[in-house]
Amino acid sequence: MRIHYLQHVPFEKLGNISTWMTDRNYSVSSTRLYADDPLPTVNDFDWLIVLGGPMNIYEEDRYPWLSAEKQLIKQAIEKDKLVLGICLGAQLIADALGARVYSGEHKEIGWFPIKTVEAVQQSKGLEFLSSELTVFHWHGDTFELPEKAIRLAYSEGCANQAFLYSDKVLGLQFHLEVDRQGVRQMIENSASELVAGKYVQSSEEMLSANRNFATIHKVMYHFLEMLSCHDRKAVQNR
Repeated sequence: MRIHYLQHVPFEKLGNISTWMTDRNYSVSSTRLYADDPLPTVNDFDWLIVLGGPMNIYEEDRYPWLSAEKQLIKQAIEKDKLVLGICLGAQLIADALGARVYSGEHKEIGWFPIKTVEAVQQSKGLEFLSSELTVFHWHGDTFELPEKAIRLAYSEGCANQAFLYSDKVLGLQFHLEVDRQGVRQMIENSASELVAGKYVQSSEEMLSANRNFATIHKVMYHFLEMLSCHDRKAVQNR
């Protein structure tokens, strides 16, 4: 398995995804968009992971590489590659699938619960999802559900928190990959976003939630296994 990930800023990293990939001896490459690294071609990878970042998907003037990145994501989906998007990455996937990405009514920053769509809990391969899970959020924008995508989760402050498209494309508006250091780095680099809001926690609240990390990492691993399993089945059926 050849995995390529797109990194938008130095402080939003793979987190526990890196451990999962290392344990499986997958080939891993990356593009640091903030350093103007060249993008790969769609034939250079089997799985594309699009990480988060503080920019918005419509800020091509400030971040010229966004246009080419959007094209690569669209091509990856069209070529039936595995694609995982986290936060900004999920918004970019939604955009590639023709859905609207826009500024949400509420910012969500900190640890808040998401709820799983009831029918999804009975779906084969998604049995690991509990009815409610406290996850880490850091976003202001959100997206409409792409056509033909399955909504997996929602929250009190955001209607679309996760979706699955064609069994091989997964968008997660929240962060399951972060560890305590990752949360600290987001706080240090994006402190200006910590304004009062219904779904905005203080830095102290975010850093005190140690018990949540093991749970979200377990769910992240389940999602990764689910996607890799779909890819193995697709290869076997060719």
